[in-house]
Amino acid sequence: MKSDAIKKGFERAPARALLYGTGVTEEQFNSPFIGICSSFTDLIPGHIGMRALERAIEKGVHTGGGYSFIFSVPGVCDGISMGHNGMHFSLPSRDAIADVIECVVEAHQLDGMVFLTNCDKITPGMLMAAARINVPSIFVTAGPMHTGNWRMQKRSFINDTVEAVGRYQKGDIDLEELHNCEREACPGEGACQGMFTANTMACMTEVLGMSLPGCATALAGQARKRRIAFNSGVTVCELVRKNITPRSILNEKAFNNAIIADLALGGSTNTTLHLPAIAYDAGIELDLNSFDKLSRSTPHITSLNPGGEYYMEDLDNAGGIPAVMKRLESLLQDNDTVCGLTVKEICEKAVVYDENIIRSMDKAYHKEGGIAVLRGNIAPDGCVVKQSAVNEDMLVFSGKAKVFDAEEEAMEAILGGVIQNGDVVVIRYEGPKGGPGMREMLTPTATIMGMGLNKVALITDGRFSGGSRGPCIGHISPEAMEGGIIALVEDGDIIDINIPERKIALNVPDNILAERRAVWKQPEPKIKRGYLAKYVRGVSSAAQGAIFKY
Repeated sequence: MKSDAIKKGFERAPARALLYGTGVTEEQFNSPFIGICSSFTDLIPGHIGMRALERAIEKGVHTGGGYSFIFSVPGVCDGISMGHNGMHFSLPSRDAIADVIECVVEAHQLDGMVFLTNCDKITPGMLMAAARINVPSIFVTAGPMHTGNWRMQKRSFINDTVEAVGRYQKGDIDLEELHNCEREACPGEGACQGMFTANTMACMTEVLGMSLPGCATALAGQARKRRIAFNSGVTVCELVRKNITPRSILNEKAFNNAIIADLALGGSTNTTLHLPAIAYDAGIELDLNSFDKLSRSTPHITSLNPGGEYYMEDLDNAGGIPAVMKRLESLLQDNDTVCGLTVKEICEKAVVYDENIIRSMDKAYHKEGGIAVLRGNIAPDGCVVKQSAVNEDMLVFSGKAKVFDAEEEAMEAILGGVIQNGDVVVIRYEGPKGGPGMREMLTPTATIMGMGLNKVALITDGRFSGGSRGPCIGHISPEAMEGGIIALVEDGDIIDINIPERKIALNVPDNILAERRAVWKQPEPKIKRGYLAKYVRGVSSAAQGAIFKY
């Protein structure tokens, strides 16, 4: 066992002494040492119930013949950190989490890992670490939140808080209604209720083969989730005995399957950052072209919030991710998973319980997948849009640019009535380097929707929440901080968007752009000290997953 390096031989007496100090018994030195990496925190609803899941996993590990050790990593809640300085730290926390896990696992020579996770950057950070350290591993995602209820209507985080701000500003609801919405939108533990980034990544983890079937959609707080946690603890011991490691599962077939499922579900555009980052640590090359190529041949078979009518609880009741995989079986490649079944065997056992929540491919909601990759002079390296969440009348759009060099400037203009139907809001210097940290723009996009500005597009070198809907185009690459064309846009310029043809263009002659280029100067970094200053020096383009390459 890998842990023999810290527990076998006379020369390891000091290490054994310290392990005895933690309560390890002499008999347990013959058991595999299993780490339980938990992101429990009181700060995030998706993580507050993890103490119970930690206990369930511990029981499973000891039932399976292992000895468990819990350690923790930090978590950032995108919803709480949104719209202010805190959002600079969200995406960078993904890489910090991967690094911390690598440090702990390698320092203590653990034989296997159970990763207990739930939210936007924590799940991909843990997957990156699992691929990097490559010891037998399994994932438990803590589950989606139930929808809230107010006046006999289902309530959810995005629609009834972020978009409600715009409705209040417009005068459609009063302050009492806003307060009632915010009190009822998040009724308890779990990840936000729609196919936002947290739940998208939980689904991707299951399709990749790194969690047990049904784990992604089993709701937080349910006994069923605790059983999954227990069984995951048992299973990791079997993975250790058979030496089944993440890289034996996280191959090209697994990532291909994950992208297909993502497109079919209408998942978050943040997967175009996270899946390439995980693939990089797994030694697999993955770029934006894979998403766009597969999107043209993958139908969108669910209608999930924010762009659709159903929630994660509905998807779970309809059969969950195994049922989605069953619908997509002809597109998926067979591959191993942590549960001992192959992808095709999971498909065979799955049952679809609702023909509308999870449609067959010939009755899909859209013929193409949820994400489209656009290119043009303003984004020669590409940009992304969740096309499944765009109204049909906005798939092709031209409008006048209103340009802002930070999210806060744009929000002031939106709330101040400066933005009108027919505009293209341009928010720049929010990319991986310019932000720094590539802040997500849910607050402006949701406020625009809440204010009823349904003929407004928004483009940015930043990113969007999985909860964004409408013609919101992010990850413009190269970003403004690197001198991308988006840095040269001026108020009143015409921007043409054609999502079906995958085109986006700044309608300004080349000679005018050359004149603007001659006087453009790279601005000073917004943050010059601490973690983000180091992050800027190492992070890659959004088109490459905003990752650190080594």
